[in-house]
Amino acid sequence: MELEIHSADGKSTGKKAKLNPAVFGIEPNDHAIWLDVKQHLANRRQGTSKTLEKSEVSGSTKKLHRQKGTGGARKGSIKSPLYKGGARVFGPKPRDYHFKLNKKVKDLARRSALTHKAGANLISVLDSTGMEATKTKAYAAMFKAFGLEGRKTLLVLAQKNDNVLLGTRNLQGARVVLANDVNTYDIMNANRVLIAADAIAPLETTLTK
Repeated sequence: MELEIHSADGKSTGKKAKLNPAVFGIEPNDHAIWLDVKQHLANRRQGTSKTLEKSEVSGSTKKLHRQKGTGGARKGSIKSPLYKGGARVFGPKPRDYHFKLNKKVKDLARRSALTHKAGANLISVLDSTGMEATKTKAYAAMFKAFGLEGRKTLLVLAQKNDNVLLGTRNLQGARVVLANDVNTYDIMNANRVLIAADAIAPLETTLTK
């Protein structure tokens, strides 16, 4: 598979980048994608939700009225869940939502996600030599040239570039990641994936180890 390399103004440079079919042209596994996205979102959860149990609520433990004969519920004390300000029954407790996913499954998920994007023509290769500006205006113009103004865009770089990070951090929907850190969620969540030409090799190396 070959894709044209575009400059920052969205025009073709006349060069082409060759993409490895083992990364961008496999038989996609949607279940692997689902598992990887599920793990990514689960690992982002704080798990700090907490409500007070009956023993933790401040209040008297005196029995409010006799057990039988009143026609009312058996409340027990003012801390009963039946009262406003009382305890909550089976409320959430702090917990860890993390779970393990095998590396082979994660790699398969990322390759499947890239294959979906490539099949839908939602991957563009960008000439990395044109990304030296630090002005947000320059990157806003670049995304506009690709028809991505205000849309979710994933920009994949070969190595850390402070100019790009500074220039894109205030752009809505723009996310910048390194080739070694690409994850399935970011790929599937983006309306278009822009890959710097020099990031293709490290990306393919990471996903075919």
